[in-house]
Amino acid sequence: MSMKSLMLFFLIGLTTAGCSLPKLSLFPEQGPLKEVTLQGSGAEKILVVDVNGVISSQGRERILRSSSSMVERVVARLKRAEKDPNIKALLLKVDSPGGSVTASDIIYHEISAYKKRTGVKMVVAMMNVAASGGYYISLPADWIVAHPTTITGSVGVIFARPGISGLMEKVGMTMEVSKSGPDKDMGSPFKAPTQEEIAIFQSLTDTLAQRFIGLVVEHRKLNPSTREKIATARVYLAEDAKQLGLVDQIGYLNDAIDKAKELAGLKPDAKVVVLKHNESEDETIYQPSSKKEGGAIGEAVGLPNPLKAFPEAGFYYIWPTAY
Repeated sequence: MSMKSLMLFFLIGLTTAGCSLPKLSLFPEQGPLKEVTLQGSGAEKILVVDVNGVISSQGRERILRSSSSMVERVVARLKRAEKDPNIKALLLKVDSPGGSVTASDIIYHEISAYKKRTGVKMVVAMMNVAASGGYYISLPADWIVAHPTTITGSVGVIFARPGISGLMEKVGMTMEVSKSGPDKDMGSPFKAPTQEEIAIFQSLTDTLAQRFIGLVVEHRKLNPSTREKIATARVYLAEDAKQLGLVDQIGYLNDAIDKAKELAGLKPDAKVVVLKHNESEDETIYQPSSKKEGGAIGEAVGLPNPLKAFPEAGFYYIWPTAY
C-alpha cells in the first residue's frame, strides 16, 4: 500500500468515525508535565520514571505526530522533579533492550547528576528486559530489583552498519567516491571493509565496552572473576544476575516501592507519582506512562516500521535480539 493510499484510508476512517472517537490529541507531548498520583496520600513522594523501549536521543516521526526522544523525556522529568523538594526517591522502571551508546551514557550521567544535586534515593525496577543500555542507565541506583522473569546483562557493545556492496555488484551498480584521506569512507555501506578498517572498528568497540564494564565493576563492586564473566556480554535471568551481583533483589514492583520508602526513610503513606502530559482514569504503577500519549489517533497513525533493524550505523549498548 502506497503512502498516498494509506493516508486516504486513514482520513476516510477518521471521517466515518465522527464523534464516536475518544479524546484525540495530535500533539500529545505539548504542554507542561502534570503530576499524577498512583497511590498514597502523604506529603513526601516517590517519582516513577519509565524507560520503555529503545534508548535513543532521536524522536520518532510519525504520519500526524512526532514524539520526543527517550533522552528528552527522562531529562524533562528529572528537571521538573528537582523543583519539588517533596520528591525523596526516584523509581526507575526499566523495560529496554538498550540503545545507542551516547543516549545511554547521557541518561546515566543525568541521573547521576540529579542524585548528587538532590540526595534523592534511587531504586530500579527491572521488568521484561533491562539489558545492555537498559542496564547501563540502572547503574546509579542505590538498589536494583529484578522481576523474577527479567532478562538483564548483555554488558557490552555492538557496532552495526548496513552493507550492500555485494548487492550493488550483482546489479551492476557502483558508487564513485572522491575522498581526502584513505579512511574517509570507512564504514560506508557501499564497499566491503578492509582488514585495517575491521581492526579499527573492533578497537573502538573494545574501548567503549571497557568503559561499560568498568562502570559496572565500580558501581556493583564486582570481583575480577565476575568481571571476566560479564565481559562475554551474555544475558542472564534474574536469579543468575543476583548471584553475580548485577542486581540486589528479585521481586515485584511493589517490592521496589517498599525499598524506595525504606531507603528514603518515608512513611508507608508516601505518594507514588508520575509526571505526564495527559492524565487517564486507569493509571496504575504497572502502566503509569507506557500507553501511547494521544489516545486512538496515536494508535491509528503510529505505524511502526515492520522491518526492525538498527536505525542507522553506529555503536550500540543494545541486546539486538530483543530490538
